[in-house]
Formats: sequence, C-alpha cells, structure tokens
Amino acid sequence: MWVRSALAYRASFLMMAFGNFAANALDFVAIMLMFSRIDALGGFSLPEVAFLYGTSGVSLGLADLLLGSIEGLGRRVRDGTLDVLLLRPAPVFAQVAADRFALRRLGRLTQALLVLGWSLPRLPVDWTVGRVLMVPLMAVCGAAIFAAVFTAGAAFQFWAQDAAEVQNSFTYGGNAMLQYPPTVFAKELVRGVTFLVPLAFVNWLPALRLLGRPDPLGLPGWVDFLGPVVAALMCTGAGLAWRLGLRAYRSTGS
Repeated sequence: MWVRSALAYRASFLMMAFGNFAANALDFVAIMLMFSRIDALGGFSLPEVAFLYGTSGVSLGLADLLLGSIEGLGRRVRDGTLDVLLLRPAPVFAQVAADRFALRRLGRLTQALLVLGWSLPRLPVDWTVGRVLMVPLMAVCGAAIFAAVFTAGAAFQFWAQDAAEVQNSFTYGGNAMLQYPPTVFAKELVRGVTFLVPLAFVNWLPALRLLGRPDPLGLPGWVDFLGPVVAALMCTGAGLAWRLGLRAYRSTGS
C-alpha cells in the first residue's frame, strides 16, 4: 500500500529519492575533499576508504529500507495506537516494519552501491572466487547486524517510549563511524564496537582481511570470519528482546 502510494506521484517520488541520494552523497564528498589534501587516511587510500564507505552504506541501506520505519514504534507506544496492530491477524513486527514504508530510502542504497562499485576495481586486491564472494557476504551479514540493532532499539522503546535517537546513535551513527578506517580511532572505541556492540563485523574486520591489513587489536585471524555467527547471535538476541518488550506492553489505558 505504501509503495503504491509513493509511486502514485512519480515526480514527487523521484525528487524525494534523489534528495535522499544527494544527502548521503555529501558524506562521500567530504571524504573526497579530505583526500584532495592528503594521500592516505590512517594508512588507507581513497579506494580503500571508499570500500569501507560502500560496504557500510549498503548494509545500512538494506536494513534501513526493510526496518527503518520501526524506529517510530515509540510514538505508537506513547499514544496507544500500537493496540490497533495487536488486533490484526498479522505479526506486529512485520506491521511496524511496514508502517509508512519509505521507498525513497532506495536513494541511500543506490548511492552506497555506486561508491562500492567504483572502489572495487581500484583496490590492491588479487581477486579470487573466495574474495569476490566475501563482498556480498559482508553486505548481507552487515545488514543483519544493523537490522538486529534496529530491532533491539525498537524493543527498548516499549519501556522508554521514545528512544529513537538512542537507537539512531548506533545505526546511523555507527554507519558514519564505519565509513572510516579503524586506525583513525582510539583502541578503546575499536574494542567497544568489537566486543560490546559488535558493529566492527559489518565491514572493519572482514575488510582488513580482504585488504591484507593488520588488525589494530591484534585479534586472531579467524575472528575476521565470524560475521555470519555474530549476525545470527545478534538477530536471535534482538528477537528475544522484541518478544520480551511486546509482552511487557500495557497500552495507555485510554
């Protein structure tokens, strides 16, 4: 229904999608402006940073397209309109995710794909079948990790009622951080996004393996391949948090 609504006014949809595209493109423009003055950032060249930017952007773009609307759950909890979704014969999670589905978010995904496509042939990588398959695997696992963060943040809103900005600090804020090499951040921060909120598995750790870069934390090499395991564990934990939050929902009483 929301897709048909968006496409009913094609010119408006195209302008909104282009606006989404352009707004996200400004982040990469800032990176290019930095590289107009420097040759490397934290030891990474422009194509390598573009690869980090593209993989993180594609992962978040996929998760945002499918689950971005879930951040509005706090409003429904606060005003009691979540009760309407509980009465319908469909999973509440699916209904919240589809609520006001914004097809314009394809702009973010398209922009990240273009940057990623630009970077791949310019990377100093000897491409084999295994290394080629790592790229889509990173995107899928990264999207699952971001989706788990979206879900866990939404589950927290059952109690907080309005914590969308807290959730955004880990999703959109995490994406902004992952666009840059881990070598430009303090090791304490890198440890935090590796062991506490494991966003490093979205692209940092597998990208270091793909690019032949040393791990700033000195972790064993096999850790770089734990992306699918981390994504599965995070999705399981987020699913449990969602069920717990939904059971704790008590409506507004009005």
